[in-house]
Amino acid sequence: QVQLVESGGGLVQAGNSLRLSCAASGRTFSRHPMGWLRQAPGKERETVAAISRSGDSTYYANSVKGRFTISRDNAKNTVYLQMNSLKSEDTALYYCAARIPGATSSGSVYSRPAEYNVWGQGTQVTVSS
Repeated sequence: QVQLVESGGGLVQAGNSLRLSCAASGRTFSRHPMGWLRQAPGKERETVAAISRSGDSTYYANSVKGRFTISRDNAKNTVYLQMNSLKSEDTALYYCAARIPGATSSGSVYSRPAEYNVWGQGTQVTVSS
């Protein structure tokens, strides 16, 4: 079973950057589409970025396009989320998630939280204005 551990969250001022990392256990990481999702208090969980198992295809929520970049290193079993120009509305608990057993196409990305079935514990990102 794949396990996911997020790191890199913290408190930052608006306009600054953070890089989140998600380390996955197991030998099957490269088979799985991955996503970064977030949930703010009182709001539904949303997918902010997703990446195909090959890394060739990505998805971004409109609210983060041009500011966030998702990437993966299959040799290191790690997926990243680079967050630039952070805003107070980016404050949330950020989760890394995997879709297992995977995807039929190497380029498939998944934008809905319900499409992911393995989750990390989350890392808090707080942006002060």
